[in-house]
Amino acid sequence: MGLVKTEIFTDKQNEIARFAKAFAHPARVAILQYLYKINSCVCGDLVNEIGLAQPTISQHLKELKNLGLIKGSIEGTSVCYCIDSENWSKMKQVMAVFLDQDLSQKTCC
Repeated sequence: MGLVKTEIFTDKQNEIARFAKAFAHPARVAILQYLYKINSCVCGDLVNEIGLAQPTISQHLKELKNLGLIKGSIEGTSVCYCIDSENWSKMKQVMAVFLDQDLSQKTCC
């Protein structure tokens, strides 16, 4: 399998791809939806809510944190996660520009 050459793409294209990665797995979508639904940080176990094994949930939380869409803080022996509102707003703006690019163009076919 070939390597992805992200350096041949613009910073904006790479940014869009990074944000889109958050929605590339239904577990990450479910985690984001749950964090919005409870409207607070979750310190408890997401396993019962999402229905996946703890290591799998942890991997998805790590990916969402690396993407900057959630943030975590350590409280005692657990990590509490919530939506990073600033980065979420940035992601919405970037994705809206990308998704709305068809509004200013005529169809070719």
